[in-house]
Amino acid sequence: MSVAAEAVVNALRDLAEQRPGEITLLDGFPDAELDGWPVRVPEAVRVVLRVVGGVTAGRQRYVFGPSGRPPRIRSTSGGATWALNPGGDILAVAGDGTAPDWGPVLSAAYVDAYAFTVEAPGFVPWLEVLTRRLAGKTTHDRTGVVEAPPFTVAAVPSIEVAEGPDAELAAMVGSGHSLVDVADLRDLPGYPCAISWEPYFTYDGGTADTSGSDVDYRLVGGGRVLLLESDVSGDFLGRPVRRHRIPGDAAASAVSRLHALARRFPKLVTLAEGTADAELDRWPVPVPPDVRTVLRAIGEVRVAGMPALRLMPGEPWQQVDPALHRIIDGDGPYWPLAHVGHGPRSVSLAHVRIDSATGQWGYVVSVPGGADALRDEPELVLLAESLPALLLNVARIAEEAVSRAAASGADPASLITGVSTWFTPNTGQPWTMPVPVEEWAGDPDPLRARAAAFPPGSHAADLRDSPVPTDLCFYRAESWSWHRTLDRLHFLGGGEVVVAVAETGD
Repeated sequence: MSVAAEAVVNALRDLAEQRPGEITLLDGFPDAELDGWPVRVPEAVRVVLRVVGGVTAGRQRYVFGPSGRPPRIRSTSGGATWALNPGGDILAVAGDGTAPDWGPVLSAAYVDAYAFTVEAPGFVPWLEVLTRRLAGKTTHDRTGVVEAPPFTVAAVPSIEVAEGPDAELAAMVGSGHSLVDVADLRDLPGYPCAISWEPYFTYDGGTADTSGSDVDYRLVGGGRVLLLESDVSGDFLGRPVRRHRIPGDAAASAVSRLHALARRFPKLVTLAEGTADAELDRWPVPVPPDVRTVLRAIGEVRVAGMPALRLMPGEPWQQVDPALHRIIDGDGPYWPLAHVGHGPRSVSLAHVRIDSATGQWGYVVSVPGGADALRDEPELVLLAESLPALLLNVARIAEEAVSRAAASGADPASLITGVSTWFTPNTGQPWTMPVPVEEWAGDPDPLRARAAAFPPGSHAADLRDSPVPTDLCFYRAESWSWHRTLDRLHFLGGGEVVVAVAETGD
């Protein structure tokens, strides 16, 4: 590698001598200065940087030292990103210093802030390509108007990787997230190689709010993996997401984990006794086997810093106001779980939707607890795909708080408080896109087809391909007139598809 580095230095020197005034080499750095850089500099890179600190050729300018603007891409697990030009749009990954070269070198095209190309496997090969291009021996040009790279790899959902068979890749990705995609850079087909990917948010002007969405880029594993995270803020989700798989034993696992927490940390987690089968049989709603597993064991879940989850009847607030009941009982029964907030317009009702056709307990959602508030601004938040899934998430949050508190000395409850915002709609989670039901006419999906049969002007949203949690704000849709008021909400398939029907005369 050092031989190749010496060769590219000599080639750059020759070019600068042959074309003075056009190609300029910036001064290099002494070893003492390289030793003080925040990244390790292996010998092959030092061979270049001792002599060449950057290259300018017309409008093109590459500054290899710390004078470049810090790049937007962050890296973790063995190395940091290092800008190779002042704009920070071409970057090398500096490893732990044991590898003979930095690498890979990544670029973000000027014409699209979300388009990435892996230019070369390392700093020295990238500099070789740059040198050949400056010498006119290659047409590859990564500045201004660019040719399509000859190779492409597709980014895939991080949850798919986390739950997949590649243990090495899964270890670098972690548990995965619905709004994070992964580009595997370990064995690319060739260079330059484009990353086929798009953000999860919309950016076409029809946004819900200020459209402050952005993308966070992370390189992990010393540059072996690129993580692309959509930070959806003030914008609608623009494409389906992958969600974590709910285990088949979710109900039993949730019960076991919550009981273990209650035994070990009684000041943090308190559980009420469950309900006998004979009593469950008298409930006004059907109770399927997986839900019975939970309800037999637990009647209420109280976690410090979170809203209490009431799983059995008996609280006055579970008698929902008739006006609100009329709006949310459009297609069948539901089961209240929590009453969150204070004041008529800030209270929320978290509840499980029950499929009237099958009796299955479906999605857990939360709606504004006042009929007037819901009628004026129809919205809800999806909390979980099921009651067992919600309790698994509650257990995970409590477990993580205990772990973090043990490391920091903090009170576990203080690390949980912010989770209560999930139970109140429109709290900054990504917004699922509602559409006029007419758009689903003729859709082969049964739930969408049912939604399309509602009166024209109704809006619907499919929550099956949304992240958890997600906000659904019908009134923020561009096609929902600002003066329109809600008549009924219909939850099809146990809440998988939600339809908002406007009051007549709108």
